[in-house]
Amino acid sequence: MGAQLRVYRQKIKSAQTTKKITRAMELISASRIQKAQARVAASTPYSWAITRAVSAVATYSNVEHVLTTEPEKIERAAVVIFTSDRGLAGAFSSQVLREAEELSTLLRSQGKDVVYFLVGRKAAAYFSFRHRASERVWTGGTDQPQFEAAKEIGDALLESFLRDSDDGGVDEIHVVFNRFVSMVSQVPEVVRLLPLEVVEGVEEPGDKQVLPLYEFEPDVETVLDALLPVYIESRLFNAMLQSAASEHASRQKAMKSASDNADKLITDYTRLANNARQSEITQQISEIVGGADALSSAK
Repeated sequence: MGAQLRVYRQKIKSAQTTKKITRAMELISASRIQKAQARVAASTPYSWAITRAVSAVATYSNVEHVLTTEPEKIERAAVVIFTSDRGLAGAFSSQVLREAEELSTLLRSQGKDVVYFLVGRKAAAYFSFRHRASERVWTGGTDQPQFEAAKEIGDALLESFLRDSDDGGVDEIHVVFNRFVSMVSQVPEVVRLLPLEVVEGVEEPGDKQVLPLYEFEPDVETVLDALLPVYIESRLFNAMLQSAASEHASRQKAMKSASDNADKLITDYTRLANNARQSEITQQISEIVGGADALSSAK
């Protein structure tokens, strides 16, 4: 009985230590989620505004430009996957990877080659474990993204998009990330970044509405050349911020569940330890009474 009681006490101590760690991680994520939400809220209007403006130009103009013209044949597609650098965030990374796999299957069924651009150590580890190739990998700072990282990713994607597919370039770009909906809901989302026509639809004007007029200074090609990297960087940065907010929310939820499970384990092991202790005391009393009875009989 004594050995069993020691085992239960060790398990209680281990569960208490685990609870301290998970509770601390929960509080850290809770303190960071507010800032992450604020960054998403600040970034989204700009991202939507530039997307709608560029989409309107692409939809209602006859300009021949790489930003506004879809290739006749799409042979290679780039898939950018946003995961986290650390684990302990529930299904945050796994659901993005699952969505990316479904997208890849769809693209291959359409006869397209798929090229991967990975963001986060979880995506890199996933591909490395399965011995699968990727074009570029970026790690570090997924929970607190910086615009410089979005610019670096955007430059690499743009360089690949402008290169001919026969030379290793891509004809379209897809982004897979977790969109932050609320503290309890983070939804994996697939966005086709380029070609532009299918990214965000531009609604037809109503009876009393008119289309905006655009004047290009110095010329259309120069303006669209300048808009292309700005558009890509803004969308990528917003996706990174959405992913970071989702990561903090997922980690907070996962750590709260872990803390609750640790509480349950502590309660269960405490009850078992008390039962073992009571059994040990009962056995000791029985041995004492039995020894006293034997001594009385001997006399």
